[in-house]
Amino acid sequence: MSKSASTDTTPASALIDERIASLGGWRGETLAALRALIHEADPDIVEEWKWNNPVWSHDGIVCTGEAYKAAVKMTFPKGASLPDPKKLFNASLEGNVRRAIDFKEGDKPDKVALKTLLRAAVTLNQSGKK
Repeated sequence: MSKSASTDTTPASALIDERIASLGGWRGETLAALRALIHEADPDIVEEWKWNNPVWSHDGIVCTGEAYKAAVKMTFPKGASLPDPKKLFNASLEGNVRRAIDFKEGDKPDKVALKTLLRAAVTLNQSGKK
């Protein structure tokens, strides 16, 4: 069972389950697949529910998962400080801190590269750097 934290009495994992179910279709499938990859990359990840979205944390926020009409977005709050040799980041590139990955219908994540990026985000959080 996943560790979770939430601002109300409903566990974050249940709220994320509800979000995935309510999205349905390719967006629900994509968010569910990304969630599974996040847990594969870091079995100690903590699921949270903030800003009405799923948040995955380990010694700080690793990434968020948002769903829009045309994309499922993973936002990394410290993404600009992460190595991205496979050029996964394709959104929020203009800022000095955040970076995001937009997955559109039919997109398949590079599982190995994404897990590497997630682990780098955890390592950055653990280093205490901002």
